[in-house]
Amino acid sequence: MNDQTPVFRTSQLEENDGPGHNPTDNPTMGELIAARFSRRGFLKGSLAVSAIAATVSPMALMLADDARAETKSAFSFEEVEAGIDEKHHVAAGYDADVLLRWGDGIFGDSPEFDPRNQTPESQAKQFGYNNDYVGYIPIDGSSEHGLLVVNHEYTNEHLMFPGIVKVAEGKIEVAPADKKRVDIEMAAHGGTIVEIKKTGGKWQVVKDGKLNRRITANTEMQLSGPVAGHDRVKTNADSSGRKVFGTINNCAGGVTPWGTYVMAEENIHGYFTGELAADSKEAANYKRLGLPEGSYEWGKFHDRFDVSKDPNEANRFGWIVEVDVNDPVSVPKKRTSMGRFKHEGAESIVSKDGRVVFYLGDDERFDYVYKFVTTGKFNPDDRAANLDLLDEGTLYVAKFEADGTVNWLPIVHGTGPLTAENGFASQADVLIETRRAGDLLGATKMDRPEDIQPNGVNGKVYVMLTNNTKRKDDQIDAVNPRAKNAFGHIVEIAEADGDFAATKGKWEILLKCGDPSIADVGASFSTETTKNGWFGMPDNCSVDADGRLWVSTDGNSPKDTGRTDGLWAVDTEGAARATSKLFFRVPIGAEMCGPLMLPDMATMMVAVQHPADGGEDWEGFGRPSYYEDLSTRWPDFKDDMPVRPSVVAITKKGGGKIGV
Repeated sequence: MNDQTPVFRTSQLEENDGPGHNPTDNPTMGELIAARFSRRGFLKGSLAVSAIAATVSPMALMLADDARAETKSAFSFEEVEAGIDEKHHVAAGYDADVLLRWGDGIFGDSPEFDPRNQTPESQAKQFGYNNDYVGYIPIDGSSEHGLLVVNHEYTNEHLMFPGIVKVAEGKIEVAPADKKRVDIEMAAHGGTIVEIKKTGGKWQVVKDGKLNRRITANTEMQLSGPVAGHDRVKTNADSSGRKVFGTINNCAGGVTPWGTYVMAEENIHGYFTGELAADSKEAANYKRLGLPEGSYEWGKFHDRFDVSKDPNEANRFGWIVEVDVNDPVSVPKKRTSMGRFKHEGAESIVSKDGRVVFYLGDDERFDYVYKFVTTGKFNPDDRAANLDLLDEGTLYVAKFEADGTVNWLPIVHGTGPLTAENGFASQADVLIETRRAGDLLGATKMDRPEDIQPNGVNGKVYVMLTNNTKRKDDQIDAVNPRAKNAFGHIVEIAEADGDFAATKGKWEILLKCGDPSIADVGASFSTETTKNGWFGMPDNCSVDADGRLWVSTDGNSPKDTGRTDGLWAVDTEGAARATSKLFFRVPIGAEMCGPLMLPDMATMMVAVQHPADGGEDWEGFGRPSYYEDLSTRWPDFKDDMPVRPSVVAITKKGGGKIGV
């Protein structure tokens, strides 16, 4: 990036998810779906369920419709109407209250938020920007008093800093970055840990909570596991290869069974600038991750983000970070056993034998689905015994077969092609270049794997595949017409014998997303799904205590879908399977993140990320472009439109379970 060419960090649907250039000949998910179902008679463009038997007669369809009509959905609420405006919308009978917004204080001495006079010091004591993952860790087992943990993924400088962007005679002018602005952005990254409590039916932040904490791009952290101390992670500032500062681009994440907070580092490529030396041994490694991409200007003021000055620093990012929330001064650990790639999330479940299984998506076109199985077993009676479980285990990558089976391939040094002959001298090399290891093992190229959620009630696993507009025509056929897959789909995995630690399983398509009224889209929502109920671009998801699936989206827009993003309730069982209902709708320009159902199912937490970004597609937005000088309109935005990223607490009027 140069000084003359402004790069605005917008929604990561297309702009910031990397080059999408998997160089292998590994089969794509589209090819596998086509091969598997070419003989199973998909109903092109119909409101059909995902899998229909090979010969589908009119009588069979009538019987299916009758059965569906007799089966109730797992959800009972009045559906929100899909549409576009500047407000939050929630289903009738529910309250949606903003709990936290960017800039809100989380400590007793936090300064008041002032968007025109932010400092790095004030931001470090305030709720960060672009909240994505939301997790909850109960205090004393309570569903009404606990710790809220929230990731802050990235920053939109054109929305954060009023007045830096102007339009003059049709030309965009951007004030050049300075060190103060960069340092504010760094302080707005990372995560927030904050005590919250429900009082009188409403959630409140406990500002004097003794465990409240901000984690930023400057927080001291420790590399642990096989990569710790390796030469490839030693830098000018850290000759030990064990101490690293900060975490960046934390997308989704997770809470472990032992009550720690895990943060997933995703699109790290944009933070690095400069050029590697021509003979650098990291050239191929960095190219596979699309870095240095340079949409941030941090390298101008901090040498560690300039690969020409510190070529190993980028190897210290792209990991899963674990934080012990019970100790506000603990050093977070980057758990290198879990691999290095563009991590979307890290949701976990305890397997039959007590080992803990984490499902991991690599959020880029044509990349892979992973899972990590700990070597040690979870001890529910000894929290301390679990605190280093993530340093030892086996990382697997998924290979989906055309016959409906999935094989989990171990990413272990010395296995198959993962040898010194292919450039892997040790397990540390394998983990630093996890993507290349997956390439050589023949993993299946997917359509942007994002959240992956295990369901402890029905034993299934749900994989959100957001989209892949780069899929070519020759990668699909007539029974799977998804070239330039703009709307994504959801894959359901059933592990062998219901064991999440199994190395084999079966897969099925739960949903192909998009507008089912347009035949060429080929969506597969049930016939009970209304015009408000369909969605595109599934991103985050959660499974509640009853085993019900909730899906949030990223990428719906006035131009492409005529609706904003939101949260949908999706039936996964019985004849209601593949029925979807809209529960919550976000403002124009926002992405719907989270979601999180609290254990008692009486509160749903959701994250509204980058509202107002890209709103120029909507005439009612009131301005021709988001490049307009926001300083002249900030009071209106602040009061009338939720332009600040926020966490919203949804509760049922009068109390009771959500969606019931």
